[in-house]
Amino acid sequence: MQVNPKRNTEAHRQAEQDANQARITQIEEFINDVLKEDLRQLEKGIGQFNEEIMEYVQLKNTLQTFDTHLPDGYKTQVNIGSNVFMQARVRKMDSILVDVGKNVFLDMSIPEAERFCDTRVKILTKQSDVLREESVKKRAQIKMALIAISERTKLIQQDESK
Repeated sequence: MQVNPKRNTEAHRQAEQDANQARITQIEEFINDVLKEDLRQLEKGIGQFNEEIMEYVQLKNTLQTFDTHLPDGYKTQVNIGSNVFMQARVRKMDSILVDVGKNVFLDMSIPEAERFCDTRVKILTKQSDVLREESVKKRAQIKMALIAISERTKLIQQDESK
């Protein structure tokens, strides 16, 4: 019994193409299931840091407004429960309560609160920058995986044209 070398080579080529196609599918699944999900989580974390940074920036701006434009206090309405509001007047603006995290509030002077805001913004910005760097790395991994898919696809096409 004689084996046809042409048929054996074609079977070998088909097996390689199938293996390449299986690897492409595996890489695509890795991109979609792992890398893109990691990237989504990183972007969500960055968004949370940015929200918190904006809250501290807004607090600092409010404190500066109080300090410069409202030294004698201000009038406001306060919710006393069940959406019932009461008019109130704040006369003394020498200290405020600031949430320092975990619903812990500290009594601070306005300059202390402004310094606290600046410090928190710096810390949160550094933490956000770390997540941004990780996000860039994930994007690079996705790009490299897509390049790998492209190269494997070219190999399949070259083998088919032979």
